[in-house]
Amino acid sequence: MIAVTGATGHLGRLVIDQLLRKVPATQVVAVVRSPDKARDLAERGVQVRQGDYEKPATLDAAFQGIDSLLLISSNEVGKRLRQHEAAIAAAKKAGVQHITYTSLLHADTSGLSLAPEHLATEKALRASGIPFTLLRNGWYLENYTENLGSALQHGVLLGAAKEGRIAAAARADFAAAAVAVLTTPGQEGKVYELAGDSPFTMAELAAEVSRQSGKPVAYNDLPQDQYEETLRGFGLPGPVAQMLASADAGIARGELDDRSGELRRLIGRATTPLAQAVSVGLKGA
Repeated sequence: MIAVTGATGHLGRLVIDQLLRKVPATQVVAVVRSPDKARDLAERGVQVRQGDYEKPATLDAAFQGIDSLLLISSNEVGKRLRQHEAAIAAAKKAGVQHITYTSLLHADTSGLSLAPEHLATEKALRASGIPFTLLRNGWYLENYTENLGSALQHGVLLGAAKEGRIAAAARADFAAAAVAVLTTPGQEGKVYELAGDSPFTMAELAAEVSRQSGKPVAYNDLPQDQYEETLRGFGLPGPVAQMLASADAGIARGELDDRSGELRRLIGRATTPLAQAVSVGLKGA
């Protein structure tokens, strides 16, 4: 039995979809905070169980009978470590045999503000004694392509990444990596640094949006503190604005660049090109 946490999230749904192409639905468990949001998964034969990182008792029940668990990291920055530790403890109590965790690219050396919680979760996994695999995921292409409407309207993309290159890949690529690990024996102890095949700069992203849309779009690079203040001005909560501006500073330092090709090798195909992701994003803009 394979369980996927956060199964109604963007990544979780893609993992479930791809898992069902490889294993029977009767072997897949969707662990979700709100089962009502997973009715479509239940209709496909997937077993839906409530499991809330904030309610450890629900995790104890959700993980019963599970052999392999995909622990998709929580999206609640600042609460992640406590939530992940609760999930790991529940998995150990339930006798889970293997945990695959979605971490951060180069978490052990990264200076990104997101890294410490991921690295601490990795240490908690090691301390648990449960065999594990680490999927150190890079940035999603969708971080940039799902909200292109504003860029088209104002003719500008904002950031603080300078000329740093971003080895982003599509969520579907990272989902395929998770499925490959979940369905292939011998993954225990492996650490995968996962990133897209063709790193790009923000200026190159803007040029691609401009090329495909036929509208002039430029990249305006700001100092980190000014970018953070601009994001706050857009209504983003302070911690989110700080995290995004810090991430761009990390990009400028090369923190999200990677040329290892591990993602391509793991999924057995090229990763999604930037041009394809921009094309999809423009259709929804």
